[in-house]
Amino acid sequence: MKIGDKVRFLSDIGGGRVAGFQGNNIVLVEDEDGFQVPTPRNEVVVVNDEDYSTSRLVAEKQKTNKPLNDDEDYDPADRPVTFKSPIEERKGGDKLSAYLAFVPMSPKEMTTTRFETYIVNDSNYFMQYSYMTAEGNNWTLRSCGEIEPNTKLYVEEFGREDLNLYNRVAVQILAYKRGKSFLLKPAVDVQLRLDPVKFYKLHTFQENDFFEQSAYVLTLIENDAEARPLVVDAKRLKQEMMGKIAEDRPKSHAPQHKKDDPNAPLVVDLHASELLETTAGMTHSDILNYQMEHFRKTLKAHEKEKGKKIVFIHGKGEGILRQALINELRYRFKTFTYQDASFQEYGYGATQVTIK
Repeated sequence: MKIGDKVRFLSDIGGGRVAGFQGNNIVLVEDEDGFQVPTPRNEVVVVNDEDYSTSRLVAEKQKTNKPLNDDEDYDPADRPVTFKSPIEERKGGDKLSAYLAFVPMSPKEMTTTRFETYIVNDSNYFMQYSYMTAEGNNWTLRSCGEIEPNTKLYVEEFGREDLNLYNRVAVQILAYKRGKSFLLKPAVDVQLRLDPVKFYKLHTFQENDFFEQSAYVLTLIENDAEARPLVVDAKRLKQEMMGKIAEDRPKSHAPQHKKDDPNAPLVVDLHASELLETTAGMTHSDILNYQMEHFRKTLKAHEKEKGKKIVFIHGKGEGILRQALINELRYRFKTFTYQDASFQEYGYGATQVTIK
């Protein structure tokens, strides 16, 4: 390239003649109005006529068969390939399945190894995900992004010194397809509680379909069925607990006593479903303490009614509530007598107390 050569701009329309140079990298291009435009040397190309079309430049380059450099024409064939083949879908992949996986980096050194975290998308849907950990009531976003169908995505690496940060993890997923219609899937929001001790146990890491080595794989959603979340809403919790309690509750066949019958025993049902509106947020210990407090209040309210019989229905279950009642009667209400209530009238799981 020399003064007087005709040139055209590679990144803009038009061109002109070379009027001079500024250093080694700047060309002064003079247009038809006499203005000189400083232009990087690699942004202009020498031409022999006024035909600045790309097709002609490419044709000349093919004739000379020379490699491109900063001083020569740009060949579109050298552009990076951006085309992607359509996503291949597999049979059965239209039901969402996703997993959270922890893979030991040095499986032969389990006491010192670090771990890699992956999210596995085992479906024909793209997934936008967010991965979080909790400390108290505060959550920290650790990773977010998109996972292509039927692939696994590396999320992060961590060591044993970080395990206390992973007591509670959450993954949220939004699924969709690109370039085609699809069935709308509900958003996935799963919280899981991890036991750090499991990362020290070799049998925690099992053979699986996603990694060549053993991994600790947790289900987020499988065949459109979301994994049981760590926290459920109060209404759902009550329904589930009441359903379980109802299964364990003894079938009562108590006779219908008249309200004014002085011999009719007082029947007190200690099942949580009868005493509480909801057990949301309560531990088993909290529920047991509430039941025992109701038991004590009932006995104290009738302690002066000598000969009064009170039937406490506690259910069979694991026998924890019944044993707690017996301990109270033995050590706190020693003067009262007790026995199993009539199986025919109250079924199994009831204790009759007589005030003395």
